[in-house]
Amino acid sequence: MDAAKVKELEEKLADLKARWPAHSVKPSMWQELEELEEELKKAKEEQ
Repeated sequence: MDAAKVKELEEKLADLKARWPAHSVKPSMWQELEELEEELKKAKEEQ
């Protein structure tokens, strides 16, 4: 993966965290967060 992919993933994470509620987070949001963080980690390792 290239730097553009890393930037895209970081932007998606920032967007998700901006929408993150203070209470009662839906399981789907937790799953999306974990998936994005894992994908970002892999993308950074491949650089």
